[in-house]
Amino acid sequence: MRLGAHVRQDSDPIGVGERLGADVVQLFVVDPQSWDKPQPHPKAEQIRNSGIDVVVHSSYQINVASLNNRLRMPSRNAVAQQAQAAADLGAFGLVVHGGHVRTDDAVATGIDNWRKLFQRQEDKGGFGVPILIENTAGGDHAMARRFDTIARLWDAVGDYGAGFCLDTCHAWAGGEKLIGVVDRIHAITGRIDLVHLNNSRDEFDSGADRHANLADGTIDPQLLAEVCRTADAPVVLETPAVGIADDLAFLREHL
Repeated sequence: MRLGAHVRQDSDPIGVGERLGADVVQLFVVDPQSWDKPQPHPKAEQIRNSGIDVVVHSSYQINVASLNNRLRMPSRNAVAQQAQAAADLGAFGLVVHGGHVRTDDAVATGIDNWRKLFQRQEDKGGFGVPILIENTAGGDHAMARRFDTIARLWDAVGDYGAGFCLDTCHAWAGGEKLIGVVDRIHAITGRIDLVHLNNSRDEFDSGADRHANLADGTIDPQLLAEVCRTADAPVVLETPAVGIADDLAFLREHL
């Protein structure tokens, strides 16, 4: 099992990963709050040649599902650009949040917009790396909060090779119980490509995306360890940096 963390010092992700003893690191290729085009990473060769696996998280403002052209079109471009930047680093995927629409009536269109992302990129030769759609914590009209909506989304994009990233904090805060969560997602998507293992500062079904260290949140840490054991996928911690070394030590002890 490959265990690691999101590294916030993107200028030296492999160095940080080595200091943590990580098998995998996650990083951004742009400022996550920007629409910037990715630039070549100054340590790209080191990242590609390292024994540490790499996955890239896309910028936060991306919303492929949106019905607003001024948001959806830049989002499509950003996904393609950041996927290519991830490929240039030898990453195994690009994590993209499911996004949301504004009304229940628009959910079907939002799902179709996801299908169009893959369909149009397929005509251009596909993405540089697999796109790993991540479940999200909040939003009444989200594409990937409730598992029944994820099932509708997967009917639209599953045949295009979409991957799935399971975030434990997001599932819990989004109102999905973690007992048996791996089996339920496998029944929908047939795959889990990455686990974001995070505890939650907030209660079940709060809709709040606030991560906690494994021993400090409202989710039983043993239940989080059980998700790791059953998911059979790389695990990335996105917990607060001050306790991330302890979180890795906990996982190594309990897995």
